[in-house]
Amino acid sequence: MKLCIDTADTAQIRHIYQYFPVDGVSTNPSILAKTGRNPYEVLKEIRSIIGEDGELFVQATARTAQDMEREARRIVGELGEFTLIKIPCVPEGFKAMKMLHREGIRFIGTAIYTAMQGWLAAKCGAEYVAPYVNRIDNMGFDGVQVAKDIHDAIMGSGFDSGLLAASFKNSQQVLELAKYGVKAVTAAPDIIEGLVKNAADLYFLEAGDLEALERMGKKSAENAISAIEASKDRGLERLLYALGIRQVGQKAGKVLAARFGTLDKLAAASEEELTAIDDVGAV
Repeated sequence: MKLCIDTADTAQIRHIYQYFPVDGVSTNPSILAKTGRNPYEVLKEIRSIIGEDGELFVQATARTAQDMEREARRIVGELGEFTLIKIPCVPEGFKAMKMLHREGIRFIGTAIYTAMQGWLAAKCGAEYVAPYVNRIDNMGFDGVQVAKDIHDAIMGSGFDSGLLAASFKNSQQVLELAKYGVKAVTAAPDIIEGLVKNAADLYFLEAGDLEALERMGKKSAENAISAIEASKDRGLERLLYALGIRQVGQKAGKVLAARFGTLDKLAAASEEELTAIDDVGAV
């Protein structure tokens, strides 16, 4: 599975590339606008960081298929052949995809919320299709499952395409799709760094790390650190209670500790698993 960074922050890109085996960078108009710089200036700097053969994903912002095609030619002309054009999965977008496919310009289908959008983009010749996992969740559906459904539909149809799953809220979603065998994911820098974090990181926290959190004062941070230190000699249920998690008292701490056994397993639990436990209820 390929791993890409979803950001236009060149400092973050340099940092992630220094430590992680990353294959490319995905951008969109919103994150490019946040830099406050000319988009092509930023994109050219990103290209210089990732090299000529690093995959760079750039979105076409035009509204009509003809204008998308013209924009795609300019983007590839300025940023190189390993630049893939992000085309929205709407009727004009599908028309543009067919045009780009005939010209041999690499592209991906983006703004995907349903399995059929992904299937249609793949049939148009998209090298990748990009479902927005977290946004699908926010619409009341299961983003990871929709991504899996798209993957299955593409594989079942024999298309030369694959998933570039995007918009994650945690590293567990990335792991689940990696285990499923999708072609690629693109994630924000903090999600990528979260791939190597675990519960043991609690014991490396300092009061200053916690003070930076919203509604966390100096005294509260010091108390939390003291509780974490004391937990080294206590059971999991005592740790959960000592952390001061809202609505997790001694009884709930015991129930959770008995159910999951370790903090790693508890951290990986889904909302459905937690809700199903007696004395826990809605999360």
